[in-house]
Amino acid sequence: MSFVEVAKLADVPDGGVLAVEVDGTEVALVRDGEDVYAVRDECSHASIPLSEGDVEGCEIECWLHGSRFDVRTGKPLNYPATEAVPTYSTQIEGETVMVDLSTPRS
Repeated sequence: MSFVEVAKLADVPDGGVLAVEVDGTEVALVRDGEDVYAVRDECSHASIPLSEGDVEGCEIECWLHGSRFDVRTGKPLNYPATEAVPTYSTQIEGETVMVDLSTPRS
């Protein structure tokens, strides 16, 4: 695994999302308490940035058509999306959020 620093933990709002670019890939960081999840910042249905949508717990919603995704797995939770979005491994080192893009899961 190849983790890279992407943000400070304090910059990712609890219950919210922060958009970052990692090695040319747009990533949405979603924080739920002390956990931070990373998903590709693009809805699998309409190519809209997920970081512009609402977050509730471990779900993020695309603002355009209302598709919701589980940020832990990337799986869609409702239509119109039917394909998962890639998720990435994260870890917290001190106050720094690290992401590994080398092994996307979906």
